Amino acid sequence: MVVLTPILALGLDPLFLVTFGSLSTGLFTLPFAVNLERNKWPSELSNRLVLQFVLLSLGGVTVFQALMLHGMKKTSPAIASAMPNLAPGLIFVVAGCLRFERVDIKCQYTRAKILGTLLCLGGAITMSILQSPTAPPGRRPPDLAAAKSHQDWVIGCVCLLGAVLMLSGTIILQAATMIHFPAPFTLCSVTSLIGAVMTGLFQVATAGRLSPGTPQISTEIILSLVFVGGLVSSVCIMFQTWALEKKGPVVVSLFSPTQTVGTAIFSALFLGREVQPASMLGMVFLFSGLYLVLWAKKKEGQVLPADRVVTYGTEADVEKPLLLPH
Repeated sequence: MVVLTPILALGLDPLFLVTFGSLSTGLFTLPFAVNLERNKWPSELSNRLVLQFVLLSLGGVTVFQALMLHGMKKTSPAIASAMPNLAPGLIFVVAGCLRFERVDIKCQYTRAKILGTLLCLGGAITMSILQSPTAPPGRRPPDLAAAKSHQDWVIGCVCLLGAVLMLSGTIILQAATMIHFPAPFTLCSVTSLIGAVMTGLFQVATAGRLSPGTPQISTEIILSLVFVGGLVSSVCIMFQTWALEKKGPVVVSLFSPTQTVGTAIFSALFLGREVQPASMLGMVFLFSGLYLVLWAKKKEGQVLPADRVVTYGTEADVEKPLLLPH
């Protein structure tokens, strides 16, 4: 996120970045999918599974990444990296409405998850309000520059919130898909490749061509960054998958706030971005809510009666993958 911020500021089209970044991720992950998960592939693809692949690609690749990059371009890397921490709380809300998640108001853990979700939302709103954007330099009058800066900030925060909502719905669909298709590397590779094609076609349809959108950066440099980004993304996905198998989704999710802390530090060191002290209060609320939801989720799984504990790989098992990182 810190590396992409100055490149996006020069006018790089997020759709171009999503297209080739997803293409790189899909190609890097494909060999591991073939070698490690070939025996898990179904003998034939059903129409339902193909539809799930397309929806996951549209929501989790094209829409989510485009909104995230556009929101980061309008706000800051620190805010952009903090917003995805809303996902566990929003997943609980969406999954509860769809009856994929156990909801019992009389249960203390359900109430804890509701409180954690409210803390997450409150923290995100607090960060968005208290982290005042700085007006961009230029010849415009200061009041016009400040108004434009605040307008961009609001648009960016709305884009980031939309991205997290899209991510939450996509993760639930991913959890349902993995019941019948328990091959995470293959799922990542296929959806990345389909998402790259869909994003490229969308840019061609809207902009008339597949272009970086800026003459200030050479195509070679952009493609080099996309190549490295795709490689890093693939390595992260494979490491997270290994960690999920060893420790489970709750433990993996506990480390997601470190991305926000690291991004804030690197933004201050390399981009000169200032993190307002007051906005740190929102970050505390957000992280507290996140850990409260994860704690309640873990405790709830430990106290469920034996006849209600879901088993991985069964029809009823939608809850376990709900906290899978994307």
